[in-house]
Amino acid sequence: MGDLKHLVIVKFKEGVVVDDMLDGMKKLALEIDAVKSFEWGQDIGSEEMLRQGFTHIFFMTFSNSEDFSAFLSHPCHVEFSSTFSVAIEKILLFDFPAVVAKAPA
Repeated sequence: MGDLKHLVIVKFKEGVVVDDMLDGMKKLALEIDAVKSFEWGQDIGSEEMLRQGFTHIFFMTFSNSEDFSAFLSHPCHVEFSSTFSVAIEKILLFDFPAVVAKAPA
């Protein structure tokens, strides 16, 4: 089995300072050793019908489920989660073991 992936897709509420949310996510990734990698992005042109209002994606990689569990229970994550959850209008979460079909070059 490969790495464990944590995928979060969100639509922020009107008036949310998205840069603050991004800073918080980056801080989590840097402070919590269990996070192997962190990527994020903002949709740049999908048709509204296809993205259904979702605007941002956050993607974290963990070496295994134990590291992911450590991340979830880490005090920094617990604290930020309360801030993050009130800022989102819609959210999708997926946690899955990676199946690599083609490794990065």
